[in-house]
Amino acid sequence: MKRFAEDHIAAWLRKAGRKPLVIRGARQVGKSTLVRQAADAGGLTLYDVNLERHPELQLVFGTMDPRRILREIELVVRKGPIDSTRGLLFLDEIQAVPAAIAALRYLYEERPDLPIVAAGSLLEFTLSEHSFSMPVGRVEYYHLGPMSFGEFLVANRQEELEHYLQAYRSPADFSAVAHDGLMTLLRDYLFTGGMPEAVKSFVDDHDPESVRDIHLSILNTYRDDFAKYADRNQLQRLRRVFEYVPAAIGKKFMYAQVNREWKAREIRAAVDLLAQAGIIHRVHHVSGAGIPLGAGAVDRVFKPLFLDVGLMNTACGASPLTLHEFESQRFLHEGALAEQFVGQHLLYAAGAQSKPELFYWLREGKNANAEIDYVIPVGGRVVPVEVKAGACGSLRSLHQFVAAYAAPSALRFDLNPPSLQRVRHEAITPRGRQNVLFDLMSLPLYHAEHVANRTRETGDAVESADG
Repeated sequence: MKRFAEDHIAAWLRKAGRKPLVIRGARQVGKSTLVRQAADAGGLTLYDVNLERHPELQLVFGTMDPRRILREIELVVRKGPIDSTRGLLFLDEIQAVPAAIAALRYLYEERPDLPIVAAGSLLEFTLSEHSFSMPVGRVEYYHLGPMSFGEFLVANRQEELEHYLQAYRSPADFSAVAHDGLMTLLRDYLFTGGMPEAVKSFVDDHDPESVRDIHLSILNTYRDDFAKYADRNQLQRLRRVFEYVPAAIGKKFMYAQVNREWKAREIRAAVDLLAQAGIIHRVHHVSGAGIPLGAGAVDRVFKPLFLDVGLMNTACGASPLTLHEFESQRFLHEGALAEQFVGQHLLYAAGAQSKPELFYWLREGKNANAEIDYVIPVGGRVVPVEVKAGACGSLRSLHQFVAAYAAPSALRFDLNPPSLQRVRHEAITPRGRQNVLFDLMSLPLYHAEHVANRTRETGDAVESADG
């Protein structure tokens, strides 16, 4: 199954001054498969070393001598001398041999001709336990998440629909046939999610039970991993937070709801560990007053996101939505599902080379509560993003945000075809009644990925009516 990240690796291979590429991401998002597919697509010989299977290489990497390191790798791989012109060295599960992380610097400095890719799922834990740090300035990063909805379309041989979405620029004359087809596939994705093994099972068999079994296996793998980066006292807290988060998507994280007997700092430590492992993400509250958004983030106030919407569904015990349920009132109550879907696609809006991050806006007051699901930077300004699971919903919080920051535009995801409207309203704010005027772009949920891409590439996610 094609991953769009293959194009990034191909461009990296062609780049002058290329540095070792470190692919980061949670377990089982497809890091190793991605590298193998990229090597095949480029006609390259892959010198593939899984360092979990060769812990004895710690000694040779510890010498920091590139010649000795490459000679030892040749003996392990047994494909002859490493050819830097038609070959690719892949250090998989690099966190298992910590010295290999530090050695990337010397491999780059002495063998800049040799393309090197490293991948690891638990790098942060390895770095926290050792005195060295990542060789800053000597490596590049790529953050890989689950398969996106666009990749799901391609896997299901729906390339025409994916190309149609890529070419979309204006809400005028959006195809009703395309919308209906995309909505059906969106329903399938909300259950299947983007973990590659689950997607492959869905594509091959369309069997919900098989997909659910794969989800359960992945969730159990994560539970088994807890012992690798937590002591005995932390295990119970990790398990409890792991169970709490899937059912808490879209809600402010409440420490007391995890366990009233535990101290907040103990729970926070468990959250930190799961976030480092890439299993959950924190959507931090920000003021929304300006960019960079992270400068105004409030660390202790956040909403959790799970790694993947399909895993979230299974962890919560949910069943696949029938097409009737998806298009009817029932889905109006599935707001967490919609917010998870949009969130996991917006996470990478800054580009996969940057650490994934996302923010939301919250105003708490006796008579003036308001919350914007997400806020994203677009062309030097802040755009509020609302997510509605159904085909309609209140705009009260958007009115409050626009009144507070004079935002000229806003974005809403729902189940309707695309539309653009000018909104005029009198909002009741903490300062009294206030007129608000803004452009509201409404897009179907399945557009979230392309909004993220367009925000990154053009600096403009909310487009004009004439494109």
